[in-house]
Amino acid sequence: MPATPSDLFAFLDRLGIAHATVTHPALFTVEQSRELRGTIPGGHTKNLFLKDKKGALFLVTALEDAVIELKSLHRRLAASGRFSFGPADLMRATLGIEPGAVTPFAAMNDSERRVSVVLDAALMRHETVNCHPLVNTMTTSIRRDDLLAFLRATGHEPRILAVSGRPAPAAA
Repeated sequence: MPATPSDLFAFLDRLGIAHATVTHPALFTVEQSRELRGTIPGGHTKNLFLKDKKGALFLVTALEDAVIELKSLHRRLAASGRFSFGPADLMRATLGIEPGAVTPFAAMNDSERRVSVVLDAALMRHETVNCHPLVNTMTTSIRRDDLLAFLRATGHEPRILAVSGRPAPAAA
């Protein structure tokens, strides 16, 4: 049974990691998330669940406005061939989450450690990182260093790499 937000918060508490969560309507896109900008400080994330040609799985977390060149990302991550987006059923099976709720917090559901977690270096320049806590009806704020500690506690040593280019142009 996949972890719930309550399970996540209890795990963070056991690790001594401070966290704050805001409840909001379901968010499915970065554009919808921007509406929260006035109330939640810190770096806001977008997450990509990717699969390479040999079936290796990657969870890439970057700033919401980051431009990530998928055609060349596999070379930066030393993956086997180009990436495709991981299918929803595989995401549910490995990370225990639904599309639209992709988050590094889902590493706690990956007990087989099939997913490599990659954090974009630009995101890690923010003191506070904001992610969905396993559902897309909440946003949880956590310190950057605490996110690293959380991932390590789940058995996922995060890779911090420059995976994004320049920020995407702002929507008009």
